Parts: sequence; structure tokens; C-alpha cells
Amino acid sequence: MKAIYARVSTEESAQKGYSIAHQIEEAKKKAKTDDVMIYTDEGFSGEFLERPGLERLRNDIRNGMIDTVIVYDPDRLARNLMHQLLLDDEFRKYNVELLFVNGEYANTPEGKLFFSMRGAISEFEKAKIRERTMAGRKRKAKQGKVVKNDRIYGYDYDKQTGQLKINESEAEIVRFIFDSFVQERFKGVNGIALHLTERKIPTKTGKTVWHRQVVRQILMNETYTGKKPQNKWNTEGMLANKYRNEKVPMRLRNKDEWIYVDVPAIVSEEQFQQAQMLLEQARRRYTKTPKRQYLLSGLLRCAQCGNTMTGRYAKNWGKYFREYTDIKNTAGAKNPGCGMTIRADEIEHEVWIYLLDLFNHPERIREFQPVADVEHSYETKELARIEKEIDRTRKGRKRLLSLVTMSDDDELDLEEVKEEIRNLQQREKELIEQYKQLEQQLKEMQENKPNEHILQEAIDFFLHHKEQLDFEIKQTLIRKVVKEIRVIDKENIEIHLF
Repeated sequence: MKAIYARVSTEESAQKGYSIAHQIEEAKKKAKTDDVMIYTDEGFSGEFLERPGLERLRNDIRNGMIDTVIVYDPDRLARNLMHQLLLDDEFRKYNVELLFVNGEYANTPEGKLFFSMRGAISEFEKAKIRERTMAGRKRKAKQGKVVKNDRIYGYDYDKQTGQLKINESEAEIVRFIFDSFVQERFKGVNGIALHLTERKIPTKTGKTVWHRQVVRQILMNETYTGKKPQNKWNTEGMLANKYRNEKVPMRLRNKDEWIYVDVPAIVSEEQFQQAQMLLEQARRRYTKTPKRQYLLSGLLRCAQCGNTMTGRYAKNWGKYFREYTDIKNTAGAKNPGCGMTIRADEIEHEVWIYLLDLFNHPERIREFQPVADVEHSYETKELARIEKEIDRTRKGRKRLLSLVTMSDDDELDLEEVKEEIRNLQQREKELIEQYKQLEQQLKEMQENKPNEHILQEAIDFFLHHKEQLDFEIKQTLIRKVVKEIRVIDKENIEIHLF
């Protein structure tokens, strides 16, 4: 029985006239009969073999139902040269003849060469189309145009000009989200999401349920400051993900490859950066409410081991008291802690007195900011450790490369060695990123200049609630101005302000 296989992608159908009907009609002329079995794949790229129609054809060939396969052109069968040769070889194993409408490809050295050349050209054309598309997008981005509509909440996309325009009704909600988060009107991102849901504010897709991840994405989107990053994500290979078991992940490009485009700003750069600092600490700031109150919950860190310090109820000489500790009893904790503990009532009193003096004498702000002990800080120690680990990783990769060079192919599992080299490269990349982040943190510690705008907001809040300083008001005030408190020992602490 003769079979006809036809494939077309939507793009090709529009641009080249490769319609399914045309391919079948021409293939029937080649077969000289209408008595054929037809297999089609419409809207499927030729880059991959996982296509419903092609899989049915291959299965029927294995079952001995087909003796001849007719295809309009080699690139209708597959775009990839290796895939074309693989299918040709598979069909021949089952004594199935592969014919093409456009040309004869005999089982001869000349025929195989021509077949290979046609496949190579097809693959080259696909790569050039992808390259031209990417180059076109980059060119538009460099011209100051927004390449595609990302449907960013707060903006409308003008396709004609390639620009974003502020959607005032949505922009109002964006400002509300930033103001609420920075001023801590609600309990974190989740509190804002619940409030928007209760008010039935529509999302970009028209839904009235706000998930906290949507709010978080808005808070993290720097487009709102007037700078939209493009060419940020590498999506190469993701086109065929829906046909793969193992998905190709979207990868973040290096920041120097990003292309920024000017767009109308909705929030200030200052407010955006303040939101980013708060987001870093959100998880430990807004944990579930404990049985006992801890004024500095989510703000303490041990200066010796770098662990965060959490509140607990402890017993000593028959008396119970509240304390903060860096000990982590959770299974699989990255760092169990060095055992630093400090009485909760003592450190809470010290921090509160310090801030009261600050609120009452804002003009002396510079006197209130302690100089961080950078030389003996956790960050400095961690930098040294990471530097050694990066060196070990590089040496390990070099040893593996030397091993591959000096050994015969049959002595090693090259794929396993290559995989280990890739793992080491990825590990090195992660370590370098950690190193850069710690360097930035150290730089900030050294500069550590308080933000006068944030301080003024806290002072206004303090004056407004001066007569009702209950636990929640005091905790809100502390969180407004304190970025982190480092416990050096039981007698010494460092208070780092925003």
C-alpha cells in the first residue's frame, strides 16, 4: 500500500503556499493512483520527530501496512538533516521505498549526497530565519521600540508605534500596590492580594482573584520605573517543548545583553528599590503569627555564622523566658547555626530606645548609623570560602578535561564525563553570582547611608501614633526603618537602617 505524508506549519502555509491539499494532490500524481493512505501534520514544525501523523505512519510501516512513502519535499519530512537520514534508514529496514515529488533520490552515493545537500540547505534556511527574526527584534529594541506585547499590568501596547502607554485605571492599582507594600498597610504580598480580591479589582485578564505571585511580579517589574528590559530571556529551543518529555527551560541572559527601552514611569526608582529590599526580607518578616510576640521577628542575624535568628521560649534554672537563637533544628538545614542566643527583652529594649532617640532627633541621623565591622563580618568570611570553592571547581574541571585528552575513547564514558564538566561549569557560574551578590552587600554595609525619605515617613508615622504605641505599632515602626540587626555577641549589636 502506498502512503502520502504531508506537513505544514502555519507560517509556511501563509508564506510559501505549502498547503496540505496541494502536497497531497501532487503526491497522488506521483503515485499515479488515488488508492493511498494519507498521513498529515498541520501546524507542526519540522524541527522535531514527535508529530502525531508521522508517528502513525512509522507505526503502520512497522506493522507491514506500507510499501511506499511519497512526500512532496525532503523538508516536509523533517527540517533536521539527521532526522531525514534517520527516517530514510528506518524506512529502508522495512523495505519501504521513500519517494519525493520534487526530485528522485536514488539509493546511490550521488543520490545520498543530493539528499544530504537538500536537507542541509533546509536546515540552514531555518537557522537563518531564526537569526533574522532575533536580529530584527534586537534592532527594534535598540531603536527604542517595545518588541512585543507582554501585557504588563498598568500599560497598554500600541502596536503601530511599538510603545507602551499608561493605562490610568490599572496604573492607579500599581501605585496602590507599591505604596501599600512599602508602607506595610497589609501583612505582606498576600495581604495586598487578599485586599484586591475583596475589592473585586480586575486583573489584566479580567479575573477578580489576585494571587500573591501576581502581586509579587508587579513589585519586581522594573518597567514601572520607566526602563523596560528586553532581550532578557533566552528562549532558544523552547518552541518544541509541548512535544518533549524533558522541557528546555527559559534561561536568563547576562545583564550586559539586556536592552533597555524608555517607557512612561508609574513609580519612582527610589520606591521600587525600597520594595526590592523589603521583598528580600518578606519571607522572614511575614511568617505565621507565633504564640508569643517577638518585636524583632525577621530582622535578626547572627554576625558569626550568618544564620537568621528566630524567637523561642526557653527555660533556665526553672524560669521561662523569651530569647532569639540562630540554631536551626529543621532537617536538612543548610547551616545548623553556631549557638548564638540573646535575651529577647534585653535586645528589644535596646533597639526600641535607640529608635526612639532617632525619631526624636532626626537631625542627628548620621550619629545613629554604626560603622559595620566589615573585616570580621559573615560576608567577608563567606567571600573567602566561596573564592576557595570556585578555585576547587575550576581545578576539577581542568582535571576532567586533561583526563579526556589523555585517555582513549573506550576507556571512559565520555558522556558521563561531559555531563560532570557541565555540572562543574554551572556550579562555578552559581558561585560567581553568589560572590558578586556578597560583594555588593559588603559595599552597601560600608556605605550604609540611611534613606532620609524612608526615615521621614517613619517619623511622620511615629508622631501620628505616638499616643498609642502598642506592639503592632512598634513593630511596624521598626520594620519601616530597620533593614537588619546583626548580633555580634550578647553585649554588642549592629543596627542597619534602610
